[in-house]
Amino acid sequence: MFDEEALIKELGFKGIKSSGSGGQHVNKTASKVELTFNLLESSVLKDAQKELLQKRLQSRLTKENVLILQCGESRSQYRNKEIVTQRFLGLMRANLVEEKERIPTKTPKSVIKKRLKNKRKQAEKKANRKRPDVD
Repeated sequence: MFDEEALIKELGFKGIKSSGSGGQHVNKTASKVELTFNLLESSVLKDAQKELLQKRLQSRLTKENVLILQCGESRSQYRNKEIVTQRFLGLMRANLVEEKERIPTKTPKSVIKKRLKNKRKQAEKKANRKRPDVD
């Protein structure tokens, strides 16, 4: 599908001060990691793949077609970098899978017979509710 190692080399990482628990540690270390990936400048992905990703990730891309992911789950910047990289690769794999074309199947005769039988029963039930014709 694509070369993961080469794709990882195209990523940009930036350390940011994280919010949340961690006490004083959180105030003095940039443990949160921000991953940036410019979709259009990628040399690993083919043009068809870029178009597909651009369409499927439309809500996640910036106006410049840059994908930005953040991770501040761990107190370790190294661990956050691993997590965000795996999340990115999973996102790429999931969105580059081509969907199989659905082949419509023919409705089985037994299903058609059952539907018509139930329809006939319902019609008889409603007809029996009417007043009898007295002539």
